[in-house]
Amino acid sequence: MSNNNTSKIKPFYRKSIKSATLTLTTAFGVMAMAACAQTADYSNPDMAPVNDLPNPYTTIEGHMKMPAGRSWGSTSAVHIDIDGSSVWVAERCSANVGACVTNSDLDPIMKFDADGNMLTSFGAGMITWPHGIEVDEGGNVWVTDARDNRGDGVDESEVYGHQVHKFSPDGHHLMTLGMPGGANDPGYLFQPNDVLVAPDGHIFVAEGHSNAEGSTARVLKFSPSGDLVMTWGSYGSGPDEFMQPHALALDSQGRLFISDRSNDRIQIYSQDGELLDTWYQFSRNSGLFIDENDVLYAADSESGSVNPAHGDWLRGIRVGSAATGEVHYFIPDPQPDCRGTCTAEGVTVDSNGVIYGAEVGPVGGIKRYVRQ
Repeated sequence: MSNNNTSKIKPFYRKSIKSATLTLTTAFGVMAMAACAQTADYSNPDMAPVNDLPNPYTTIEGHMKMPAGRSWGSTSAVHIDIDGSSVWVAERCSANVGACVTNSDLDPIMKFDADGNMLTSFGAGMITWPHGIEVDEGGNVWVTDARDNRGDGVDESEVYGHQVHKFSPDGHHLMTLGMPGGANDPGYLFQPNDVLVAPDGHIFVAEGHSNAEGSTARVLKFSPSGDLVMTWGSYGSGPDEFMQPHALALDSQGRLFISDRSNDRIQIYSQDGELLDTWYQFSRNSGLFIDENDVLYAADSESGSVNPAHGDWLRGIRVGSAATGEVHYFIPDPQPDCRGTCTAEGVTVDSNGVIYGAEVGPVGGIKRYVRQ
């Protein structure tokens, strides 16, 4: 998730984040000038791991407070609100796969204030497995549902899931993309991972959450009213191919960054599907966020654990420049021996430069990272 990027957020948030990220931007500029003599080939899949970087952040656990009697489950979906301080989370109903079907009275979508107090929640019984989240310029909340409720005793007429839902900030359901229960090409959607709304209202969805040969793996573009405009991509490891297109973000130039997770790279496109660049320096990223100063935050939750072959790259959050491609900071996974999906999978940043990481496991929930 998570997704997630402030280049799309209302002007007053953009203005406030400028001062919050001024130190970062200045520091990045100095580093960029110092490195200008170097020629980095970020498109090289065999480049050396980018691990040895400073970490100027303090990790804070337990900041966000669940209601009494409810524990945190897995979450990959976190996004800052248009107020620049409140945080939206889509959580998997105190567990992970199937929990929102079993616990259909629990709201998976929640909003917290900057002090970690829950302000509102909604979505019970509508989403089976929340995966990605977006907050558009109007403050509306978009959530991807990447599974369905099929199982013993479930009639096909009662199946739901594999859809993208749009809600008003107070929880009114406004739009659905995709057929209940999912559909494959030429239909849609199947395993939608993330959703992004561009400044002009066009909607982008990344779908496909499997590494199996021939799996769905593409990006879909919809009109602001929800009509399909175009699709691109297919399963594979070449240019214009994806293997789990897992997260989406826009930079200040309007370029679309796609986390091509199981190919250990970011593919960068125009909003009309033209491939512009491919980057490997942000590792096997599951989550992306780009602020309006083009600071890029990339969360790697799988290197060395889910994917042992990528174990020379350490899991954690890399912070760098969407403009130059340089990586400047690295927040490592505090549990380097963790197995499975570990540390932040989704990532977002508030107007004070505070990072929030959404974790699928081993505990789940949200961690807060504050600049020292």
